[in-house]
Amino acid sequence: MRILLLGLAMLVVVGCDQNEVGDVSLGMFTTKDIKLDAFTDPVVTGVTCHVSSIEANLDLSDPSDSSIACRQTGPITLAMINEIDKSKNGEILFTKSKSIFFKAMKIRRILDEKNQTLMYLAYSTKETSGSFKHSLSTVPLYGTSAYNETTQQSD
Repeated sequence: MRILLLGLAMLVVVGCDQNEVGDVSLGMFTTKDIKLDAFTDPVVTGVTCHVSSIEANLDLSDPSDSSIACRQTGPITLAMINEIDKSKNGEILFTKSKSIFFKAMKIRRILDEKNQTLMYLAYSTKETSGSFKHSLSTVPLYGTSAYNETTQQSD
């Protein structure tokens, strides 16, 4: 069972390489690098997120720190907004294994309907140093056809 789980974890890590857009070495005397991944929201395809995280090449576990920045890079329509999970928990869009011991970095999309904003939360699934590491980025719907159509429907 452990071998199967280890194999699945390795596939998740290898699967993320196709999203890698940058790799910054932290120096000659360390095996840690800052990896930069990019992904497009699978439903709201007008949003692209960039995520940075540290990978420790020869360790069993990577640090939990990460950062996320999401921007509108294309059209955002009301049809896209109507397709997303509107619960307070939102939905998981991206998962990257950070350890063979079940630690992962996840990215979740949550809609703030009142403020017409998409929120993208990057977080670690394991507590480290007394904290669950996380980072937040927002994409306002203001100026998109989704915002315009939504405000016209409420008038």
